[in-house]
Amino acid sequence: MNHSKRHGEILRLVQEAGTITIAELASKLDVSLETVRRDVKPLTRDGSVLKMHGAIGVPSLVGEAPFERRMRENAEAKRAVAKAVAATIRDGDSIMLDTGTTTSFLARELQSRRRLTVITNSSDIARTLATVNGNKVYMAGGELRSDSGAAFGGSAVEFVSRFSVNHAVITTGAVDAAMGIMDYDLEEAEFARMVLSRGARRLVVTDHTKFGRQGLVQVCRFDGIGELYTDREPPADITAALDAADTALVIAKS
Repeated sequence: MNHSKRHGEILRLVQEAGTITIAELASKLDVSLETVRRDVKPLTRDGSVLKMHGAIGVPSLVGEAPFERRMRENAEAKRAVAKAVAATIRDGDSIMLDTGTTTSFLARELQSRRRLTVITNSSDIARTLATVNGNKVYMAGGELRSDSGAAFGGSAVEFVSRFSVNHAVITTGAVDAAMGIMDYDLEEAEFARMVLSRGARRLVVTDHTKFGRQGLVQVCRFDGIGELYTDREPPADITAALDAADTALVIAKS
């Protein structure tokens, strides 16, 4: 059975079973575990199947939370960016993270670090890092949004304004050559702006799909950040604007 036919067979088997382990797939297709893992990668990347621990499943679009759905979009790119940033963070560091899928991936990459001090408005990030390796996690209060499980508003902004951290990391909804870092929600932009102001090091993490978009609200211009981590080279006008602002561009290797 060739590569493309196996893709079709994998989709048929997972649709029949709902969820199926990698070992079961290898047995049914009469191929090695490594072959199955290689074949599954593009299917998870394009959202055809959902990757779980040692298994894959049918993505459930009915009743799936918006944040969970966004976690599957461009997951490999976001994971690569997260790994690149995590490599620069050491045991005992302090880090402030706003809510976003790429920062959630970063939190997962930081699970091997010890004694981190983490400040966030994201319940997902807080849960990921609060119970491991002697970390201290402070979560901003306020009403949790149903779409992201994150707190916003004046109380959240005021809470994080009390801290000063080694690393301030935000995600972004849009990256525009003229306007810089942008978002589509006023409260999210205000929170992100405060996060950046609290860090000795100021980072934006994003996948390439945000380039060339223009959001509704400006978070900051490029000179308001020190580094931008992404998975692909941005368009020429954005690269030029980053250079002019003396903002470091880091392309993560997948």
